[in-house]
Amino acid sequence: MKLLLLRAIALIARLLRPRRRPGPIRRILLIKPDHLGDLLLATPALAALRRARPEARIVALVGPWARLMWAHSPDLDGLAELPFPGFERAAPRGGPPFARLARPYLLLAKYALLLRRERYDAALILRDDHWWGAALAALAGIPRRVGHAHPLCAPLLSDALPYAPREHVSRQGLAAVERLVGTGGPGDRGTGTPPLRFAPGPADQGWAGAWVAARLAPGERLVVIHPGTGGPTKHWPEEHWPIVADALAEMPGVRLLLTGGPGEAGLVDRIAAGMRRPPLTLAGQTSVGQLAALLGRAALVLGVDSGPLHIAVSQGAPTIHLFGPSDYERFGPWGDSARNLVLRAGLFCSPCGVFAACPRGTAGPECMALIAPETVVVAARGLLCT
Repeated sequence: MKLLLLRAIALIARLLRPRRRPGPIRRILLIKPDHLGDLLLATPALAALRRARPEARIVALVGPWARLMWAHSPDLDGLAELPFPGFERAAPRGGPPFARLARPYLLLAKYALLLRRERYDAALILRDDHWWGAALAALAGIPRRVGHAHPLCAPLLSDALPYAPREHVSRQGLAAVERLVGTGGPGDRGTGTPPLRFAPGPADQGWAGAWVAARLAPGERLVVIHPGTGGPTKHWPEEHWPIVADALAEMPGVRLLLTGGPGEAGLVDRIAAGMRRPPLTLAGQTSVGQLAALLGRAALVLGVDSGPLHIAVSQGAPTIHLFGPSDYERFGPWGDSARNLVLRAGLFCSPCGVFAACPRGTAGPECMALIAPETVVVAARGLLCT
């Protein structure tokens, strides 16, 4: 049913397409509905696009929940917000069922009309299954619409790249740029890993330097555990973290810090209470820039699949990422695999991509629970000793 509706939208978009002569690409719209970590993983694509089209005006359309990740990007000329349906992490709005069903399409029509005024020459859909974004670009009359040939997106695109759902999202973004600017051949996704780009400002760096100087003795190394994330099934059992933290705290010259975002202070406090040695804690008290600057000073950062772990990678810190329901091939660390490790149990049903509750009904996500604390300790000690 949805596919038929999207084909109808594609037909309407063709009928409403403004008559424009082909010309150089001067105005480019990037559509990215996701959250902080996903936007960070797309920064190699932003940098590649800016290098290839330094003269173009490049504008990104993002959710208000992720604006700050690209707010100071040197690769963008503008940043606009759109409350993309399905990506809010708040409780769904009330109202009659029909109104809830109609809202995404009414929002689509509203923003398509607004975007038509901007006369963009091209749009990059920087999420391979985002049919809503592809429909938005089509209804906005944007001639070049580059994305991936997901069954729901393909009818709405002018340039559809092969759909490889387990390809890393950073590689997908780079491929979309290559298609638009004309570099690379069919199926050429390249092999390098251009770095993630997020630069904490001087004030953030100053804050982090002062924070570390006030709490660590000379020669001590900071090890950070960030246990929280947005999806319940991506969490590791709370009782496992104190085991790992205590084992690492026993290493000479190591000081443990537990970090968390807004709303994660309770999780951090419970883990700290289970440790033999009281750690440093910092939950919900930092900006993203301050957290990035602090993670950049760490000798090691451990956690689950989350934005802060990707931020740690972007700052050059060695990292350990615990993966279960998330696809490690698609969303794993984008960096040196010898310094950024993925640990997983390899359960037959993993990755399932379901983050609200285990589809098999296990008491807690089994794919996470089966990652043994001893395995994490061994990997962490290995990185700290290199």
